Amino acid sequence: MKLEDQFRYFVGGYYGVSLVDEYSLKEYVMKDIENFIRDFIEINPIPDFDYKEEAKKVFETVSDKTKLQDALLVLNKINGPMDLVFIIKKKLKKYK
Repeated sequence: MKLEDQFRYFVGGYYGVSLVDEYSLKEYVMKDIENFIRDFIEINPIPDFDYKEEAKKVFETVSDKTKLQDALLVLNKINGPMDLVFIIKKKLKKYK
């Protein structure tokens, strides 16, 4: 997987967590994901890549279902809370 694709799915995961209104601590998890993305960018700089523009494209063009799926992947990477994972899985069942 290319670095650009990894960045896109991390951002998709961030927006996926933002869709979960049922989880009262989502702001803390979103901050953890944001820090994870910042660390990723610092460790793996991508030349001639507009991070803000790509994040905007992900927000506008990626489906909610994909964002929620990305959120599961990101939560696994950052060892996110399992109760949030269960909530996201429950929301994903509505899309099938």
